[in-house]
Amino acid sequence: MSHSLMFAFVVFAVVMFFTPGPNNIMLLSSGLTYGFRRTVPHIAGITVGFAFMVGAVGVGLGAIFIAYPVLQTILKYGGVVYLVYLAAVIAMAEPPSAEQQDARDGRGPMTFWGAAMFQWINAKGWVMVIGTITAYAAIAVFPWNIAIQVALSLLLGTVSCIAWALFGTALRPVLTSRRAIRIFNVVMAILLLASLYPVFMDA
Repeated sequence: MSHSLMFAFVVFAVVMFFTPGPNNIMLLSSGLTYGFRRTVPHIAGITVGFAFMVGAVGVGLGAIFIAYPVLQTILKYGGVVYLVYLAAVIAMAEPPSAEQQDARDGRGPMTFWGAAMFQWINAKGWVMVIGTITAYAAIAVFPWNIAIQVALSLLLGTVSCIAWALFGTALRPVLTSRRAIRIFNVVMAILLLASLYPVFMDA
């Protein structure tokens, strides 16, 4: 693997991981609403789930989607429906009271498995994976190179997710009233819906 190709991939990955998208917007809102500690499973689910998807597509699962394009369509529009649902949940989210910190009312932060499975219907995630496998195909020629690709995705994904969650957590002392948090979450929900624009442009 050439150093120039590796550098190009890292630049591509950094831009894709750190720019706003569904994952980062949800982490920002979760950090503000629930705090960093309760958002850790969400962070882990995103990083592990996305890295697994990169590895699975890299070793040949992507061929299935090429052979059966209808599966891509199902995933794309299934993701749209789920993102609209998540936007509604974020818009209505309020910071839990002290008595609700450990409550399991179904409206807490996203779980590890929920975040991991979400990667398979995340439009931006698929753009990243397809771009990685096609534009940087030389990286995925051999299993060892795929492992390096997965490792870099884990590393950069972890740093990005932690940064966005901490950013949301840092806003907690600033946005102290429930009304301010509700307004912030509504704005995040609108941005999450706006992230669907590329999906419809590609329709």
